[in-house]
Amino acid sequence: MARRKPKGIWRLFRTLGIALAVLVAIPLLLTPLYLFVDPISVPMLERYVTGRPVDRQWRDIDAISDRLKAGVVLSEDGQFCRHWGVDLGALRDEVERYMAGEDARGASTITMQVARNLFLWNGQSVLRKALEVPLAIYIDLVLPKRRIMEIYLNIAEWGPEGQFGAVAGAERAFGIAPDRLSWRQASLLVTALPNPLLRQPGRPSAGMERIAGVIVQRVGEYGERAACVGAGGRLAL
Repeated sequence: MARRKPKGIWRLFRTLGIALAVLVAIPLLLTPLYLFVDPISVPMLERYVTGRPVDRQWRDIDAISDRLKAGVVLSEDGQFCRHWGVDLGALRDEVERYMAGEDARGASTITMQVARNLFLWNGQSVLRKALEVPLAIYIDLVLPKRRIMEIYLNIAEWGPEGQFGAVAGAERAFGIAPDRLSWRQASLLVTALPNPLLRQPGRPSAGMERIAGVIVQRVGEYGERAACVGAGGRLAL
């Protein structure tokens, strides 16, 4: 006579199944709402819960400098206007490097970064990267490119004291609104994105100045690749 599995095992499986279903349902339900509702990110929520300050003022995409938008695209994700949330070529290269035991280089698109900040966690992890891919594809399917960029520019961390979004970043660094950024200011803000806790665009290092110059040059040469985030599909650069 076969032994019956303890009821505790079935309860565990059922609990895990319910938890997984909830985790899947959250982005499926929230992403369509973000067509109209302005979201907060997981890092912002973490700071709220732990009582730390959060400085974020939402700003519509047309009230943010086209120079900043173009700089973000050309620096963070040059294929943003062309791919479906995931840059398959860059992702394939990343997988090959991982399988070969080499250091990771990222391969995160802007949409994947939005997925991570809205629904996942920070820190290098193969599991997190695997979850980012379907989430990014779903987000790109549901949200237009301009809305994805608008969310990104309003949830990106831009300072060490809880500054999130282009408004807080521009005000902290230069004391101005994000629609008044010069080329130098916009490109320096972009250079801070990989490490906003340490890189200070208001007091840039020589390395940041050099990278900012490269970003300006890249936008000058390939700015049309970011046209999808401009009003009417055009950027006023």
